[in-house]
Amino acid sequence: MCQIAVDIPNEVLYDTKMSKGDASAFARQAVAIRYYVKNGVSLGYCAQIAGMDKEEFIRLLGDNGISIFHFDDKNEFMEELNNA
Repeated sequence: MCQIAVDIPNEVLYDTKMSKGDASAFARQAVAIRYYVKNGVSLGYCAQIAGMDKEEFIRLLGDNGISIFHFDDKNEFMEELNNA
């Protein structure tokens, strides 16, 4: 497992009223979302990075307007819908 440290100015924690734990969780979630969206890393790995189970991570994605469903076009979506 790789660990990465991020320096966050104390003023940011003060302004956002975040504890160190809150800031750590926020950073982990932000990194996990970015890996999912930009690099196609799996839901499972991203949930692990975020410190969540898959269901919680899917909710986090939804809260951030990110869908777990990816379709290239309307026909692909309709085919999946008909197969459901």
